[in-house]
Amino acid sequence: MTEFMTANMAPMMFAALVFFLLLGYPVAFALAANGLFFGFIGVELGLLTPALLRALPERIFGIMANDTLLAVPFFTLMGLILERSGMAEDLLDTIGQLFGPIRGGLAYAVVFVGALLAATTGVVAASVISMGLISLPIMLRYGYDRRLATGVIAASGTLAQIIPPSLVLIVLADQLGRSVGDMYRGAFIPGFILTGMYALYVLGVATLFPNAAPALPPEARTLRGFKLVRRVIFVLIPPLALIFLVLGTIFLGVATPSEGGAMGATGALVLALINRRLTWSLLRQAMHSTAKLSSFVMFILVGSTVFSLVFRAVNGDLWVEHLLTGLPGGQLGFLIVVNILTFVLAFFLDFFELAFIIVPLLGPVADKLGIDLIWFGVLLGVNMQTSFMHPPFGFALFYLRSVAPASDYIDQVSGKRTARVTTGQIYWGAVPFVVIQVVMVVIVIAFPGMVTGSLTKSTLDPSKIEIQIEAPDYEKEAPEMAPAEGATPGEPGTEPAEAPASSNDRAADEIERALRQSR
Repeated sequence: MTEFMTANMAPMMFAALVFFLLLGYPVAFALAANGLFFGFIGVELGLLTPALLRALPERIFGIMANDTLLAVPFFTLMGLILERSGMAEDLLDTIGQLFGPIRGGLAYAVVFVGALLAATTGVVAASVISMGLISLPIMLRYGYDRRLATGVIAASGTLAQIIPPSLVLIVLADQLGRSVGDMYRGAFIPGFILTGMYALYVLGVATLFPNAAPALPPEARTLRGFKLVRRVIFVLIPPLALIFLVLGTIFLGVATPSEGGAMGATGALVLALINRRLTWSLLRQAMHSTAKLSSFVMFILVGSTVFSLVFRAVNGDLWVEHLLTGLPGGQLGFLIVVNILTFVLAFFLDFFELAFIIVPLLGPVADKLGIDLIWFGVLLGVNMQTSFMHPPFGFALFYLRSVAPASDYIDQVSGKRTARVTTGQIYWGAVPFVVIQVVMVVIVIAFPGMVTGSLTKSTLDPSKIEIQIEAPDYEKEAPEMAPAEGATPGEPGTEPAEAPASSNDRAADEIERALRQSR
């Protein structure tokens, strides 16, 4: 039994993690408990040393000192302030009036506003709930098909996961050891292509089934002519300016993602203040929600660190590597299996859990196969977007279910009795958009240039890097290591045992700096 456990510790750890997750235990605690449990077993079996577990506090301190993760609370606070200050309502009302005269206009407005909210908030829950509260009653009032209405709202809300400044992209960049700015640049084009595919689907439904997506009747169009144009300008300029402030400074290299997030949060507060919607109650609620989400992310990251430390110590990374590199088809076979695995796991896990559990295992294998990790991260981001839309556990569907009418009601504007929205209608409405997201995964695999083409290519050849290191002066840096006076070089005991630590550190710093530039 001991020999079996020693030889199969890595697969046993992974199986135990899946078992506890299926039982419904919180992911952060399941990860940490598995790591500690198998760590103690490994020490008892002699596979690990107690010093390994003593390294955990240093690892956790490293998480807390990670500047990149500061972007998570900043962008979360920015999104919540904008959502609760009424910006989403103004956008949906104005864009709905603009597209109202055409068939499917409200659905187009939802897609367009979903993309704008994604580029300003980066929070899926805020986008779905806002559009569900504001747009769904209007779409039901004017006879939209319930499956189209709920599907387009949920799918457009999930654009916040792939369009920068997405929180998912921040986590993926951190887990893959790549720049958040590069991850944002890589995801920019795929995010807006996906937006266009949603709009094309609405066009197809409106063309084939006109009654499923009618135009707004004349009496519902309260803004016309110059009033509409002026309203569009005043409503669109503030969020577009905020998008440029945040993403423009990051893309231009003026600000880091954390600094961009800080400017975005400040800009959101200023916009709410200018519109006279900033109250203590709003600020308190936004800060409370931000603290909850940030704590959730940090606890999962701590748990995944505990798990990955022990998992790698028992050669779990080599087990995964041998498992995946041995697949037929090379890179393509690896990508097919990984995307199918991610798609299936998305039925049960949300995107944060997927990012912290599978990405640290898959990233090194992808790197060894020669796959660009920025492209790989964007591909996983598009795939994990389906985790919000999968029936029956998609979080976007839960968010929409919480604000959709659960019973028949009397519409306050038309005075007519309106039927409730069923859970089945929400689920069936999500299916076409899940298919679109899967098609987008195939497109990203087929055309990697849409991701990598926007990245800055380095002209530095790592194989030609030459690092000049000065010979250490042993007499100054380590007198005890200098050759004895009068000794002939080469005699026993005359060579220094090893170079001083300061010289090694300088060499390591030079190598790391050169490699970072080469990327």
